[in-house]
Amino acid sequence: MAAEHTQKQRIGIAGMGRMGSAIAARLSGAGFAVSGWSRSGIPTDRATAIVPQSDLASLTASSEIVILSLTDDAAVTSVVDEMCRNVLAGKLIVDCSTSGPDTLRSRKDAIELAGGRALDAPISGWPEMVASGRAGLYIGGVAQDVARFMPVAEVLSNRIHHVGDLGDGAAMKIVNNMMLTGYWQCLKEALQVGKRSGLSAETMLRILAGSPAANGSLAAKSAVILGQSDAVSFTVEGVTKDLALFAETARRAGVDVPVIAAALASFKSYRDDGNGAKDFVAMVRDAYKDV
Repeated sequence: MAAEHTQKQRIGIAGMGRMGSAIAARLSGAGFAVSGWSRSGIPTDRATAIVPQSDLASLTASSEIVILSLTDDAAVTSVVDEMCRNVLAGKLIVDCSTSGPDTLRSRKDAIELAGGRALDAPISGWPEMVASGRAGLYIGGVAQDVARFMPVAEVLSNRIHHVGDLGDGAAMKIVNNMMLTGYWQCLKEALQVGKRSGLSAETMLRILAGSPAANGSLAAKSAVILGQSDAVSFTVEGVTKDLALFAETARRAGVDVPVIAAALASFKSYRDDGNGAKDFVAMVRDAYKDV
């Protein structure tokens, strides 16, 4: 059940790509007043659920909670630094991007000096999952800020985890997605071996989907792997970018990650062949077809 609140806080979304637009639409549909801003502008079809803002200063001024849905660490750092040039009294900045654990941590003092507060709350899932309130949220920050964000979080997610201090949410997202991307690399290899051994993709996926070897996404992605759908939930480009972040985070932690290295090589090669805009499991599909 959603947390009780008498007045919904005004929400700003910085970054109106597919995920930011899904967040905006979901919150607007739940009765929140939502503003949006993007450096590249907001396409008309993504502006229906929001009040577009011309610049970041206007977005921040019109919002009590500002959600960041940005492409990478550099974008998060740039946007937060720009926001900190203004007074942030009473503002809560929530980074829902996939970024490194130290990205928002390194800006904590600057945010608080400007009068604001910060949480990292990366989203686990695709825009379609946000649209239906089924995404996961890993939140890092102090309890009072988490409580303030909870009425928003409960609209976006049915799997909310407050995992620790600022930056810990990003760390948990990386752990979770390392497992997922490693899974798709292993599935690619397993299907290739199965095909060479005489099995069809249909047989293998049907059996795997009902076995302990399945994860929560296998059944949903089987149609793409079998070539029955071209629907894009998350792109090859996006997975490649995320895998590079995971590998860099592991390098800084001094941990050898050969599974992630193999997955990064697979997705990067597939992207570089001109497939960056395809759904990420198309890499698995085409690797199976090419055996």
